[in-house]
Amino acid sequence: MPVRLERPADHPHVALVTPERPEKANALDPPLLCELAAAWRAIAADRALRCAVVTGAGERAFCAGMDVAATLAASQALARGERVDDADFEGLRSVATATLVGFDLGVPLVAAVNGHARGAGFDLLLAAELRFAVPEATFALEEVALGLYPTGHATVWLPRQVAWVHAQELLLTARPISAARAAEIGLVNRVVPRGELMAAAFAAADAIAANAPLAVRATRAGVRELLAQPLDVAWRRQEELGRALRATEDAREAQRAFVEKRPPRWRGR
Repeated sequence: MPVRLERPADHPHVALVTPERPEKANALDPPLLCELAAAWRAIAADRALRCAVVTGAGERAFCAGMDVAATLAASQALARGERVDDADFEGLRSVATATLVGFDLGVPLVAAVNGHARGAGFDLLLAAELRFAVPEATFALEEVALGLYPTGHATVWLPRQVAWVHAQELLLTARPISAARAAEIGLVNRVVPRGELMAAAFAAADAIAANAPLAVRATRAGVRELLAQPLDVAWRRQEELGRALRATEDAREAQRAFVEKRPPRWRGR
């Protein structure tokens, strides 16, 4: 199977997603695109899950982007209005969901970047709320060097996540940057030794999953919504979101737990 979806027993309420094409640097071909999209849909539909972690198989790449050899001919034929193989069509139709460009996961995503993140792999990275990388990882958006427009997250999310000049450097030069540089500009949270990568990612995911699930989901969604709002609208909308959460059973449970000096028992309502 090109994508492994796991529920690790030691990490309650956390899912682990691993694209598995290490011999091809985990590049996205039609079968992988379909299965990756299916994994995200399964996570979004499972209300017991509170966070997800994504990493790549092997030690070479997190995800090298689209497998051009496997998808280019089909995408060009589709653009010309020609019929393509059913499997290729399903793969191309799954691109937006697989890269989380056209699909809302609903829960926070932690990226454990075990190697190179290029093109669509970079897009997947940008969809994650938290990111940890090994020192050997590199990051690049190479579309302009191929005569293409970066149609994933890059021109929408990247300038909102790092400073303008750093976003433009990545978008317009097509040159890769190191993990150390990625941490310096705020593209990743932290660079950690390879042997500590998954522990760091799961520690962050477990910390998220330990919090009130409704509050986590609402906060994640609120940040994304308010980012595009004028300030006067954002302040009003923030209060609306907060008011709804203050009326939940989980909020009352948190108050009781504080008074009784015990961990809260979340019910997600």
